[in-house]
Amino acid sequence: MSYVYFIGIGGAGMSALARYYHLKGCNVSGYDRSHNMYTDELEQLGIAIHYDSDASWLESAPMTPDNTLVIYTPAIPHDHPELCYLRSHHFRVLKRAEALGVIAESYRTLAVAGSHGKTTTTNMLAHILDGAKEVGCTAFIGGLAVDTGSNFIYSDHSDLLVVEADEYDRSFLHLNPYMAVVTSTDADHLDIYGDYAGYLAGFEEFCSQIQPGGTLLMKEGLPIKPHLAEGVRTLTYGSASTADVYYDHVT
Repeated sequence: MSYVYFIGIGGAGMSALARYYHLKGCNVSGYDRSHNMYTDELEQLGIAIHYDSDASWLESAPMTPDNTLVIYTPAIPHDHPELCYLRSHHFRVLKRAEALGVIAESYRTLAVAGSHGKTTTTNMLAHILDGAKEVGCTAFIGGLAVDTGSNFIYSDHSDLLVVEADEYDRSFLHLNPYMAVVTSTDADHLDIYGDYAGYLAGFEEFCSQIQPGGTLLMKEGLPIKPHLAEGVRTLTYGSASTADVYYDHVT
């Protein structure tokens, strides 16, 4: 694929993917309904963005089903004119989570999940690995990091990928991480999972996708009992000394 086209390119997660493919040498362009700080940064990189959802723009674009990958955010309605046009013309169309899953297959992925705390934890993990320059990482973060002012870190030598594993729309089930962190499982997105039991089952399924021989780190006391692959090590963390990793005497 020499072209990557984004529908909803101005989101935090989408803009990070756009920057990734841009650095990989692809021709990146996209649509969003309005300007924001992410679209401004992308345009400064030379990425073409338009703000009119009229699909006629695509008819003259130098993209074909054979050379183009289309990525869209779930925030885009299913009847969006551009999305309908690209599907009807047999372009390869992926949700953002699916595209991230494809990228993750080429890395040792460290995925951070949880009903809250995942953006902060993802950023801290990426900051530590990126700071160890002989290690490094590529990272997709769900918000702007204070130190870098960015939601994306890129390494051209590291095989580590740090991602925020979002449970919304079951997105994290497109990942098969080498290591995973679960920070919390407070009830959320019950419109998708049906009830709290279904929500917990989603996290258990995510954990079951950790690669054999990998590691699961989760907060002590979470009400999930995942069925892990062979050789996956489980560690807990918390404030109590019963956790495998714990803290005390914090001042």
